[in-house]
Amino acid sequence: MKKCLLSVDWDYFVYTQKENWGSYIENNRNVINLWYKRYIQCRNRGKSIEKSFELSKNANIFWNKIKRNFKFDKNLKVYISDSHVLSYDIAKKYDCNEVYLFDAHSDLGYGGLSSLNFEVNCANWLGKLLKNNIINKANIIYSPYTTEKPEYFKEIKNKYNVNFIDIDDLEKDIYVPSLHICRSGAWTPPWFDEDFKKFIDELKVPYKIVDCPKRNWSPENLSFSDAIYYLM
Repeated sequence: MKKCLLSVDWDYFVYTQKENWGSYIENNRNVINLWYKRYIQCRNRGKSIEKSFELSKNANIFWNKIKRNFKFDKNLKVYISDSHVLSYDIAKKYDCNEVYLFDAHSDLGYGGLSSLNFEVNCANWLGKLLKNNIINKANIIYSPYTTEKPEYFKEIKNKYNVNFIDIDDLEKDIYVPSLHICRSGAWTPPWFDEDFKKFIDELKVPYKIVDCPKRNWSPENLSFSDAIYYLM
């Protein structure tokens, strides 16, 4: 029987101008401090950082659409975290043999097969699940806003069972015993955090939060010394 981990990254719903795309280490500096630095830099150029990011309205209807294709276990285990690397541990813990990933990034590993020689991290956890024979199939449903292309991962795709599929082409009754929702705070703005909580609550299933600290976003209260600190 297939046991699938459904893994959803909040950045699946976030659109940003290309100048704001990049790769970041997941730490406190990038989860919150980086956003203040960006805010100050934009303000100094007479621009509003908030206008550089948009949240898709599809976030409001996502779960209704998902439930048409995915069959949740009655004892569905739901985990919330900031880092997506937790998906590796969840898939391993619940003996999942397949992953369905909704994300703006593939998380297969960037740099070909050699990237799977590194320790598990937010950029390669899905590829590591395949390499370590924990799962035998990965299904990636890209965000409409992604800047990645499946051909970027040709080397990994040629070796492992990786499918890039459209949300409208999903099979029916995909059994899901575990679900992971990831905030990816280094990529998603803190002013969308209330929307993130609403998104989680709309699932209407009990969940466990694992290392997803609250972010306090109050740029209007920044002092001159704060600005110097964040720009360093």
